[in-house]
Amino acid sequence: MAADVTEVEHKYSPAESAALPQLAALPGVGRVGEAAIEELDAVYFDTEELALAAQRITLRRRTGGQDAGWHLKLPLAAEGRREITEPLGSDQGPVPERLRQLVQVHARSHGLVPVARLKTRRNSIPLYSAQGTVLASFSDDRVEAQTFLTPAERSRWREWEIELVDGTRQLLADADDVLAADGVPVAALPSKLARALGSNVPVSPAAVPDPRRHGPASDVLLLYLSQQVQALKEHDPGVRTDEPDAVHQLRVAARRLRSALASFRTLMDATTPRFLRAELQWLAGAVGEARDTEVMRARLKDLMSAEPAELLMGPVAQQIEENLGATYRQAHAAGLAALDSDRYFRLLDSLDALVAGPPLTDAASRDARRTIGLLVLAERKRLKKAVRAAISATGTAPEDAALHEVRKCAKRLRYAAEAAAPIFSKQATSLAQTAEGIQEILGDLQDSVVTRETLRMLAAQTAAGGGNGFSYGRLHALEQQRGEEARASFYRAWRKSRPEPLHWN
Repeated sequence: MAADVTEVEHKYSPAESAALPQLAALPGVGRVGEAAIEELDAVYFDTEELALAAQRITLRRRTGGQDAGWHLKLPLAAEGRREITEPLGSDQGPVPERLRQLVQVHARSHGLVPVARLKTRRNSIPLYSAQGTVLASFSDDRVEAQTFLTPAERSRWREWEIELVDGTRQLLADADDVLAADGVPVAALPSKLARALGSNVPVSPAAVPDPRRHGPASDVLLLYLSQQVQALKEHDPGVRTDEPDAVHQLRVAARRLRSALASFRTLMDATTPRFLRAELQWLAGAVGEARDTEVMRARLKDLMSAEPAELLMGPVAQQIEENLGATYRQAHAAGLAALDSDRYFRLLDSLDALVAGPPLTDAASRDARRTIGLLVLAERKRLKKAVRAAISATGTAPEDAALHEVRKCAKRLRYAAEAAAPIFSKQATSLAQTAEGIQEILGDLQDSVVTRETLRMLAAQTAAGGGNGFSYGRLHALEQQRGEEARASFYRAWRKSRPEPLHWN
């Protein structure tokens, strides 16, 4: 059966002849259990380019020991790794589908193939508290490794490992100190695979520099872009496995990227941002339709639950569920197909290339505070212009479209202010919050506009079939009222609290 746990461990590099440490001397350890010998045989899978290893991800099929099976280990932001397991299956079986989906954003169009085999003779010793709780497991491993790369490499080494069970991280810190005093260092590499790969182990990408107020403006842009590319990759597996809110979060990351490429376009050569913005718009649309449908279903469910039963004439709830359910299934399938497409993989490649080597203009090297401040100010002016256009259209048919444009402008201002936060601090945070408030109010209005169109369509279908469209008319009227309330709420908010400009002098 599949399992999903958090693994927290420290690895050490003892000499071949080193005696086992005095484990009972570790603070908190009450007694040391009986040793058990295990023979482990693991084949590691990756792309030929070692795309998983570059992200400190390991995927293996291991026989022997108490946890034989497939193991996927994903690094966590905090210390430790997320470990997902699947049953062993047959010797020649493919990588389990769930594990494949969880790494597809890194493997992309490349297949997962065996890259190394590690045989380990493990002496495993449990460490207990005075109360009998298993705090951790100590392993004395003797490893033989061979790679299937070109050129193939063979290596042997000894490794100690302490993995927490019910103990605290303090136990690991204490073990570091005790073993260091005995001349045993913490292992230099994070995994056995990394050590086995030897000269083939991928080099970690250079860290994005932290923005400074009077440093180059490019640092502000690159930090924000790298954060959103990382967010997109983090939420990709959740979309594939249908985790709650994953679609929303992936789409938000795509929208933030697209918005930043527009707001700060003068900092880069024009061709790259234009291409990426078009592709990010495609991605957000491809994965987002299913979520939009879910939002509408929830909205209509709320409306219907507040209606007296006698006013819901005919199978209204059933018809809405059948219509939106079919739309959702189609949209969800289309979204998953998009995530498995070469077009998406090319987009990911392009985003990686952008962060690694952006095509910067001379403007990108200018003072960050002034340069970024002026670009955020331009987004604020753009929003004000859109609001004036909406006010001019008040009471006319184009007003909803004009307010939708205001919403898009508020969203761009919000994301630009978010990007500016490292150098403008509370000023930018406050501006982003104000813009977000406008975006949310007008988002409710836009949801109302789209929902009313769906209700009108369903009413027309019902009437064409000889049914009674009364209930759809009532729901349409209630939805229209919600839209009017959102419209009025926006104008009140705009009069009361407009976005304040940034100051950098």
